Amino acid sequence: MTYGTGSRGPAAQGRHAVVVGGGLAGVTTALALADAGVRVTLLEGRPRLGGLAFSFQRGDLTVDNGQHVYLRCCTAYRWFLDRIEGAALAPLQDRLDVPVLDLARPEGRRLGRLRRDALPVPLHLGRSLAAYPHLSLADRAKVGRAALALKGLDPTDPALDTQDFGSWLAAHGQSARAVEALWDLVGVATLNAVASDASLGLAAMVFKTGLLSDPGAADIGWARVPLGDLHDRLARKALDCAGVRTEVRARVTSVSSNGAGQWSVQVPGETLEADAVVLAVPQREAHDLLPAGALDAPGRLLEIGTAPILNVHVVYDRKVLGRPFFTALGSPVQWVFDRTEASGLREGQYLALSQSAAQDEIDEPVAVLRERYLPELERLLPLTRGADVKDFFVTRERTATFAPAPGVGRLRPGARTKASGLYLAGAWTATGWPATMESAVRSGVSAADAVLGALGRPRPQHLFALEEAA
Repeated sequence: MTYGTGSRGPAAQGRHAVVVGGGLAGVTTALALADAGVRVTLLEGRPRLGGLAFSFQRGDLTVDNGQHVYLRCCTAYRWFLDRIEGAALAPLQDRLDVPVLDLARPEGRRLGRLRRDALPVPLHLGRSLAAYPHLSLADRAKVGRAALALKGLDPTDPALDTQDFGSWLAAHGQSARAVEALWDLVGVATLNAVASDASLGLAAMVFKTGLLSDPGAADIGWARVPLGDLHDRLARKALDCAGVRTEVRARVTSVSSNGAGQWSVQVPGETLEADAVVLAVPQREAHDLLPAGALDAPGRLLEIGTAPILNVHVVYDRKVLGRPFFTALGSPVQWVFDRTEASGLREGQYLALSQSAAQDEIDEPVAVLRERYLPELERLLPLTRGADVKDFFVTRERTATFAPAPGVGRLRPGARTKASGLYLAGAWTATGWPATMESAVRSGVSAADAVLGALGRPRPQHLFALEEAA
């Protein structure tokens, strides 16, 4: 069967594009192309959309595979939320406020906060850092000087990509304590790597954009509903309304050029003919689907490492945490979020621990993780000491992100390939961002822009606005 003509919706006539992959990158690409009048087919091998930001059922609970957050500076992901009519379901903080509990301090004096004031950069963080109890007075002064030095770096400078962030911090007077209590506190969660394992270029991009660009840039947003409600249900509704043909459980087996700018995409039982194809899949899958000659050095895709994220889920019989989230020092616990309401839990409280850069723990048995993390939560949250654990389970994403190691920048390809009509999208492509939801959406915008340019179609105005905001 060949799919070449006939489709639903306003983009039924004219050029046809096939998008392979239904994660955020693929959905973004499909929506942007459909908005520009291109007929689009979206193919996803899984039974759902959303890629690595999804939900599943565990009994009566709706569980996210992992905790995902975004920042006010994530203009592309915010556009995506608006485009699928989901912004109200994933609101931002009014103002950055991160509770930080330090187990090395006595109970009653463990709480510090990283928050901003309504002042210009860099004064917006000045009062918070001056009062931050988890750093010495000397460390606080040195952090300010390092931040000013970081502000002067150009994240797009290829030389920065060859250096590691940890060495740069040490050279700028940052103590091991400052790295633990501030730089890694933010960097591990956003980069999925400790400072010594992270590219200076990517780290500079994260800190300059998130903390040193605009007073509100680092305000945190997260979904108050299951991720599946956003990235699958609402995304699919938006795709349907845009006239996109969406097929799940449709794993692509080959992509080939027919010459004269035409492409064939093979799925079991069907061949789709297209004027353009976008591979919005992980780098190794993209490598396997690329036809010969599409990239000068396709093996570089296989050199892009991956980094895991472990998520620990604990359901208590009562409320044990009075704030929506916190982060910890002096403990293996990193970030803890209250997912009670979003999961549909009606009694007790459900906490989700997000553990990035989890190479040493990703394959640990559940029993070992239970013995490690329940006592840590008792140390951090006194109310857990009298509570019953109703459920304990883990979710593991062994290839959650690409590894942001020094040198990764030269391995990340752009949206265009050397094969006319074939394009790439995914958080691992050359967006300038680490592997985040923001990077995924930006890659989809870039891929759609490249397709529209090749097809001679004008870009929708909202894509111009997004690029200017970025």
